[in-house]
Amino acid sequence: MEPRPLDRRRSLLLTGMTDVVTRCRDFTRDALTDWKWMPSARDDAEDVLLLVSEVVANACLHAGGPHTLLLECTDDRLRVEVTDGNPVAPTPRSRPDPARPGGYGLLIVERIARRWGTLPLVDGKCVWAEIDSPLRSPDVRGPQPVS
Repeated sequence: MEPRPLDRRRSLLLTGMTDVVTRCRDFTRDALTDWKWMPSARDDAEDVLLLVSEVVANACLHAGGPHTLLLECTDDRLRVEVTDGNPVAPTPRSRPDPARPGGYGLLIVERIARRWGTLPLVDGKCVWAEIDSPLRSPDVRGPQPVS
């Protein structure tokens, strides 16, 4: 059995940083490489990079910029958290206008993430998303439907 990486939680302080989306993608790519998602699970890793880009860009556009990015990897999932200073929870547009750019970010997050949501914070909110790990054991099953 291969030993598990000790550092499976990474955070990046973003307040006052420039080129935030690019830096978050690079930070996430480095973590995914360390956690062996890349190159073996490259398609899944690219989905994670897209999800991080969308959530961070959303914080830039609607919340005055993100405060932190947190990545937490377990045997069966990856959790992404982005905090910002706006307490208003994001809501996906039901029908983005195809004639205008933008408006698809949260729809993309909904398609990629198994689960996502927001948590209120004293000074804003946390937008989180979870993605199943492509590296999990075949005997590890995801959440089962509730009867």
